[in-house]
Amino acid sequence: MNIGVIAGIIVVVLMVVVLLMSFRTVQQATVAVTTVFGKYRRILRPGLTVVIPFVERIFRRISVQNRAVELQFQAITQDQANVYFTAMMVYSVINEDEDSIKKVAFKFVAEKDFLTALVRSVEGSTRGFVATMKQAEILGLRGEIVKEVKENLDVTLETWGYHLHDLQLNDITFDQVITTSMAQVVASNNLKAAATNEGDALLIRRTKEAEASGTAVRIAAEAERTAAQLRGQGVALFREEVARGLAQASREVDSALILFSMWTESIRHMAENGKGNVLFLDGSPAGMEKQMQDLIALQQLNSLNQPPPSTPPQ
Repeated sequence: MNIGVIAGIIVVVLMVVVLLMSFRTVQQATVAVTTVFGKYRRILRPGLTVVIPFVERIFRRISVQNRAVELQFQAITQDQANVYFTAMMVYSVINEDEDSIKKVAFKFVAEKDFLTALVRSVEGSTRGFVATMKQAEILGLRGEIVKEVKENLDVTLETWGYHLHDLQLNDITFDQVITTSMAQVVASNNLKAAATNEGDALLIRRTKEAEASGTAVRIAAEAERTAAQLRGQGVALFREEVARGLAQASREVDSALILFSMWTESIRHMAENGKGNVLFLDGSPAGMEKQMQDLIALQQLNSLNQPPPSTPPQ
């Protein structure tokens, strides 16, 4: 084989190599930054791209997808309590503009340097906020901590070409001694609230019982008053009927018989209620007749002594 053929083969091989080196493939959701003699030249988009062989080289491939990193760090509160955080952070390149991609490609030497700076920034912002709060306030300020850290980091990350999408504080814990004391405080507060509620319930129950008792007494008093009124009305009606009966009897029966009946009733009453007194009565017909004559005479005497009825003026 002569020299010309060998030279031709070498030329063909070199051309194939040069041709192969002129094509570069960029994956989807990724951009590539190229340099020429160490100086930035352009950005390659996803797909197949032609570059200048041996001169233009890919400096860095940058993913534009969201990326996540988990953090674990410690902070100290205003009252010198240790707080342990477990956080998850989601970030990405701001956009695919040339300025943003150049910041991402040239701000840090490598990806790990950027992650170190990002993690330390989150920890520093969180510690600065926690240092102004007391341990009892931390658990209730989870949202405020995230908001404060994001506001502090957004401006810094933009200068690096990144944007912080989300920051979640998945776990906030304290030292075991502090956790135990907080549990005791919560338990004592619950007991206090339970005692207060029980006291209120007892007061309400006693108040209701007193009201019910008062209502019962009032109803009983009203019933007794009504019964007394009814009894009084009954007695009055009874007396009225007795008087009406006596008046009717006086018109229909001989007055002597009525007087005799009243006299015997008086004698019986004195006999029943007397205290050892002895009454001597003449039970003969002549004696009883004499008693009747005396009663009639007494009635006539009372009738004569009564004043005449007054005549109404004409």
